[in-house]
Amino acid sequence: MFTVTKIGLASLWLALAGFTAGVANAAELSRLDESRALAQSFGQRLKGELTAAMAAGGPVEAVKVCRDRAPQLASELSRSSGARVARTSLRYRNPINAPDPWEAQMLAEFERLVASGQTDPADLEVSQTSTTGRFHYLSAIRTQPLCLTCHGSAIDPATAAELNAAYPHDLATGYTAGEVRGAFSIVWPRETQTAEELRP
Repeated sequence: MFTVTKIGLASLWLALAGFTAGVANAAELSRLDESRALAQSFGQRLKGELTAAMAAGGPVEAVKVCRDRAPQLASELSRSSGARVARTSLRYRNPINAPDPWEAQMLAEFERLVASGQTDPADLEVSQTSTTGRFHYLSAIRTQPLCLTCHGSAIDPATAAELNAAYPHDLATGYTAGEVRGAFSIVWPRETQTAEELRP
């Protein structure tokens, strides 16, 4: 059983069958703020490096940033914060980023809300504290026009070749701007648990 502590849209509460809604305590609100800051830092740093790579070497260089630098950035933030910081998606490029069951449920609800025109992905977040004491946070990633170079439907041959070589089981193409690309995932250990215990 999980306790819902914060959700970006009230309508998400209705989707959480089997979960119990509750009022966040001070510790959970603090974790929520820390999680938001981590997700924002990850997103800004990754976008900055992708933009620089695109300017320096085009889409092929951007693929290398996603392949090499994104995991490094996640690892750096994980080590400095004590949380497990990652990206996930229902249509993941790297199997390492496959969602767990709760993340998959939340991502599906994010996609449903955006597809129905109820909200923008940038407004979607959800967090829960498990009975084991872990605090889970997801913040949706909006597909930007820049993303379509490597995640859209019309990918140039050189970029497609680089993607096929790096990700032979790639699921992360065919997006359009404004869709839910995935989410930043932050998982905090219980107080007696180290961040190492959270890592796969």
